[in-house]
Amino acid sequence: MRGLFLRLWRLHVLDRVAIGLLVAGLLCVAVGLLPMASASDAMSRIAPLLPFLGTVIVLAELTSRAEVFDVVAARVARAGRGSYPLLFLLCVAFAAVTTIALNLDTTAVLLTPVMLALASRVGIAPVPLAMTTVWLANTASLLLPVSNLTNLLAADRVALSPLGLAGRMWAPQLAALAVTMACLWLFFWRRGRRGAPATEGTGLVVAAVSGPGAARASDVRQDDAAERYVPPLVHRPADPVLFRACALACAGFLLAILVADVPLWMASATAAAVAVAAFAVRDRSALRLSLVPWRLLVMVPGMFLVVETFDAHGLHRLLASAVGHDGGTLGLFRAAVVGGGLSNVLNNLPVYLAGEAAVPLPNHDQLLALLVGTNAGPVITPWASLATLLWYERCHAFGVRVPVPRLLGTGAVLAVCAVTAAVGALALTR
Repeated sequence: MRGLFLRLWRLHVLDRVAIGLLVAGLLCVAVGLLPMASASDAMSRIAPLLPFLGTVIVLAELTSRAEVFDVVAARVARAGRGSYPLLFLLCVAFAAVTTIALNLDTTAVLLTPVMLALASRVGIAPVPLAMTTVWLANTASLLLPVSNLTNLLAADRVALSPLGLAGRMWAPQLAALAVTMACLWLFFWRRGRRGAPATEGTGLVVAAVSGPGAARASDVRQDDAAERYVPPLVHRPADPVLFRACALACAGFLLAILVADVPLWMASATAAAVAVAAFAVRDRSALRLSLVPWRLLVMVPGMFLVVETFDAHGLHRLLASAVGHDGGTLGLFRAAVVGGGLSNVLNNLPVYLAGEAAVPLPNHDQLLALLVGTNAGPVITPWASLATLLWYERCHAFGVRVPVPRLLGTGAVLAVCAVTAAVGALALTR
């Protein structure tokens, strides 16, 4: 027993949280806090989600190992031609497309180290790149079902295909992206706010600043001395065959979910199988059990069971009162505020699950407004979404420190403005 306890203690804190959620959920069923029928309904609902979640992360991990992201990141930096404004636009596009096409967790886990390594090689400040990644991982996740796990649930509830969801959410997504870009430039990318340049070969440590948007005098002087950056050399993948295979697998996956009428898990599984087959031939050592995102596969069922338990004991009534039954514009904003606010207190996935049950069945736009709140709103606290937690851990591993006061302050501004703009766009296009 002591050995088991020690092994659990050595696990990453997120691993312990995932195991704890699953154990708590199973205990709720075992002691009768959650009726078996409700637990069965919850598990049947997420049955198609788990294979998608597992295979799309495997696809993303192998794509990263094949250096697809590194090649794109280097080309993005070269395309910027040494200009910070142009690099800003290209990095926004890179992070947004990755989130939309592959999902926000992929952006947080795989794109973050690529961006930070790029900052080190080029010698530019890492914090603007890091914040671009985490903010767009959340605010760019409105468009397609694959972009966010909550989108999969919402699309199923309102019976929308991937193109159908995109057709309804394109305006809110554009509004959220525009606000995110404005906040990124104002708080992190403009002159005097970028921070100290990275030094190649050293840890990327960014010292604390006094508050949101604040910068030290030394940082400003460094910014004056280096208004432009030196573009990196062309990145050539070590194995061009693996690079092409994984790039084609990702392109095929995106094409399948947008054009072909196939289940999402089937599209992701097929694309992942292509990547796995390529690595089985070219680099079998890369095929490890650790590729399977067991943390997510354990956490999601546990979270569903725990939320169903709370829902059975009064959470539904509380949220139904807060969200209301008004399907008009006021009802949209109420749902979004409840979703975004509670996501930063708890976590966006359980909040969406509980909020979805509180929204009346015919109020499809109100449900989509809740989706906006739980997707674009969780940018204030580090635990507001799983993607933010994963991003924070990756930054810590690279030695990048984004001060919590700055994270909270700038995130609050973004959350309020992005959710307001996106819900306004949703109301105007209904």
